Amino acid sequence: MHAYLLDAPDHALDAADLAREGILHWSLPTDPAAYAAPLAAIRDDRGYVQMDEVYLGASTPDLEALCTKFFGEHLHTDEEIRFVVEGAGIFDLRDAADRWMRVHVGPGDLIIVPANRYHRFTLDEQRTIHCKRLFQDNLGWTAVPRVATGA
Repeated sequence: MHAYLLDAPDHALDAADLAREGILHWSLPTDPAAYAAPLAAIRDDRGYVQMDEVYLGASTPDLEALCTKFFGEHLHTDEEIRFVVEGAGIFDLRDAADRWMRVHVGPGDLIIVPANRYHRFTLDEQRTIHCKRLFQDNLGWTAVPRVATGA
């Protein structure tokens, strides 16, 4: 994981900085035999009841449309949990002062975006990611877009 303020790239953020914002991070092994137990422990400890897998890459139908959709600023009313098995991606998350924090995740990174936290997601230059998603109920979650306000 590599994290920093988007408007100040030299201002690195570590896991403790993110945790103060409610964003949690773990590093897990990427071998399924090695990550199964720690991932199950996190799942059980946090009460997640469902898990699936997502693959995004060159063979994904409508990849660019999906990336455009994911990059729209939004929130979820439940936590968003991603464990990156392969590839990489970028989460931009709003901090308490409404500044963007950029979190680049790669193989072995597990990130939890807190409920009701505005964020967006995109692929990095590799243009591929394989991750496990965990959910707090069997319905999963839906994105709530941020509505622009102004005078």
